[in-house]
Amino acid sequence: MYAIVNIAGQQFKVAKDQHLFVHRLQGDEGASIEFDNVLLVDNGGAITVGAPAVQGAKVSAKIVSHLKGDKVIVFHKKRRKGYKKKNGHRQFFTKIQISDITL
Repeated sequence: MYAIVNIAGQQFKVAKDQHLFVHRLQGDEGASIEFDNVLLVDNGGAITVGAPAVQGAKVSAKIVSHLKGDKVIVFHKKRRKGYKKKNGHRQFFTKIQISDITL
């Protein structure tokens, strides 16, 4: 059984006991959260597609930890002008574990 769910503006294909990195969510580590914006559910070959969401379907998850991603270097340069600018960015992520998919 799997589902396609919208989490923080992105769509993810999730299954039970799967670990997932999503953009930073509100909540403490160890807290459980539910996502009700389920777009598709596959229950052993029986596919239910929502328009736009499946009515009554929920995905339950547990927040495992909050962390930061790898550093991405952003470098701008204009040749022959002496202009250089170097910047770094680290995205905030939340690691969640999918505990249950209900219809």
